[in-house]
Amino acid sequence: MRIVVFGAAGWLGRAILAACAAGHEVIAFDRSEKDWDTWEDLGPSWSGARVHGDISDFPTVYAAVAGADAVIHAAAYFGQEDNDSLPWMVNLKGLWNVLDSARRLHLRRVVHIGSRETVHPLGGFFDSERRRPGGGVYPVTKRLQEEMGRSFFDSHDLRTIVLCPDYIVDSRLGLGRFRERLGPEGTPLRNGWVCRHDLAEACRLAVENDSIGFDIFHIVGTAEADATCNVARSREELGLVYRGNLEQFRMP
Repeated sequence: MRIVVFGAAGWLGRAILAACAAGHEVIAFDRSEKDWDTWEDLGPSWSGARVHGDISDFPTVYAAVAGADAVIHAAAYFGQEDNDSLPWMVNLKGLWNVLDSARRLHLRRVVHIGSRETVHPLGGFFDSERRRPGGGVYPVTKRLQEEMGRSFFDSHDLRTIVLCPDYIVDSRLGLGRFRERLGPEGTPLRNGWVCRHDLAEACRLAVENDSIGFDIFHIVGTAEADATCNVARSREELGLVYRGNLEQFRMP
């Protein structure tokens, strides 16, 4: 397949490129060449095709998606300022552009990286139907992204899988996404972590899946998560094997 990865230069995006490149033609989309500098020292490096542009601009996204079979949408803006328009433009207008381009171009699959808590603050089990809580800008935009995906599937039969991690780390490097050291002498393991390489493998499996119409999966690598969210379904429905060694970071 020809796959366009949005947010390709990021902490997760680079791992997605590496996971998909062996079996597919992959095009990396991000804002500018400068965005690739942030994680260049940690890799994985990427020497394949790149496209630069503004995800909130529809013609730019449409041109990037044209000719593709599938997209993986990992672009996100984490800002929480009240007067900041970028969370709405990147997280919502950006995803709208991706979904609507995929609809118009009749793509086979969209994989979207959502975001959820692993343990519901009011109790109960997180499944695909239980909406994430939170009233801040970021959690609201991420919840609205899920609803957008549902709507495109219900209205246009656009086959979409939403993968929801909690906190993304790299178990090979022993680092979190803020470059903090993991482990008892740094940040000890907590429920909700997932290695970015396992999440990237989930993206590959999801983009290759031909049977799922719309679904939402928690992607979490900690053993405790089975009791609090639907991570087991990622193993059962996607065939994901979690290989990241997170136990090495647990407090003794």
